[in-house]
Amino acid sequence: MTVGVLALQGDVREHLEVLKRIGVAPVEVRLPQHLAAVDRLIIPGGESTTIGRLLYRYQLLEPIRARAGRDLAVWGTCAGAILLAREVLDAKQGGQPTIGVMEITVRRNAYGSQLESFEAPVTAPALGASPLPGVFIRAPRIEAVGREVEAFARLADGAIVAARQGRLLATTFHPELTDDDRMHRYFLEL
Repeated sequence: MTVGVLALQGDVREHLEVLKRIGVAPVEVRLPQHLAAVDRLIIPGGESTTIGRLLYRYQLLEPIRARAGRDLAVWGTCAGAILLAREVLDAKQGGQPTIGVMEITVRRNAYGSQLESFEAPVTAPALGASPLPGVFIRAPRIEAVGREVEAFARLADGAIVAARQGRLLATTFHPELTDDDRMHRYFLEL
């Protein structure tokens, strides 16, 4: 198993550190030849429009789209969740490049600006009874999921904050910014 972290923009270092802490030697993915060498890919949080444009510029968009959910497990965190979504609400004016492979509808910046960022416990029954620490930074919200998609984790008010569709995983929060590595370990099992 080779795990890559998309290293174009965003929380790259934080994901790399968690993976190393749990015994994985990650690969930084910047070019198609890097992508070809991995069978799992984490798309970090950051600025979804910027990451989407860089994916297009570095000719990674189509190769990821072609493999995602098949021979490539993909986990999008925050901006990564936006990039995986089939439908993006409140997208940047003029549109933004996305991978668009997951049957979820995501609203960008759903909780407001950077100043409205917050922390809250996240319930993910598949990961145990104790809640995950949820760090939400200018977070998107998963507004709807398709029939083939599992609402994987929720906030106390019932809001879906993680979803899984086969080998595709999306979280609107940042597990890489906490000491809890359950989401990373779970991703390695997809």
